[in-house]
Amino acid sequence: MNLPNLIIIGAMKAATTSLHYYLNLHPDVSMSKEKELNFFTEGNWDLGVEWYASQFNSGARIRGETSPAYTRYPLERDVPRRMNSVVPEAKLIYLLRDPIERLISQYVHRIADGRETRPFEDALAELRDNPYIVLSQYFMQLQQFLRFYETTSILIVTQEDLRNNPRDTMSSIFRFLEVDDAFYSEHFKTIRHKSAWKKRRKNGIGLYLAQTSLMKNIEKLPFSIRSNVAWFLYLPFSKRVSRPHVSTLLKQRIIDYLQDDIDRLRRFTTYKFEDWCL
Repeated sequence: MNLPNLIIIGAMKAATTSLHYYLNLHPDVSMSKEKELNFFTEGNWDLGVEWYASQFNSGARIRGETSPAYTRYPLERDVPRRMNSVVPEAKLIYLLRDPIERLISQYVHRIADGRETRPFEDALAELRDNPYIVLSQYFMQLQQFLRFYETTSILIVTQEDLRNNPRDTMSSIFRFLEVDDAFYSEHFKTIRHKSAWKKRRKNGIGLYLAQTSLMKNIEKLPFSIRSNVAWFLYLPFSKRVSRPHVSTLLKQRIIDYLQDDIDRLRRFTTYKFEDWCL
């Protein structure tokens, strides 16, 4: 079957949309039309392998997909085993971002979606097993995959490197995929779905609009088109979501909680992650 040999496994809010788009520009790479297939999660696993294979271009040398939900352990517990049972030879890319910046972006995203109503301080009052925190425990997430995949099959990339040095970063990714690493596009300088300024929470009319056939048809458009169309349609029926204030005390609590995980990540990868706050 026409299965993928590349999977971007996360992290959420770490420029996975940008990387998905950049990779698709390479003549030897074809990424799935729908970015987040989430096939190996509990909700989509029953769709079956034939459905999964149908999402990819059979003529492409590298066939890939991007699903940040794959690194949501323990919220999703069986993803690596399922993945290995279907695509054991796949190469994985784990895209990371400053852990605190990532979770703030996740919080803003959930506020805009209406799935979060608590103030930021309340949402982070308890750190243990917190859904925002566990997605920033990168080494813990990575460990789940290292039980099933060799370290040589997993590439760690940071959002900061992708943003600040796109040419060299994409070149290293292409070398990992064993395709022409000299390929370059000016589009690599464009951050796709840079949405902090776009995040808006829908009012009653906006929520109603989201359920109409018009919006359901827009959802079928390529992501690069539908995200901008949807934003303009929802603009009159939504309110801008601002970045939350993070107190010095809470920030230090989060740093202290995540520090061991990030230190272990540094030792394992030998990367310094100098752009991060911890």
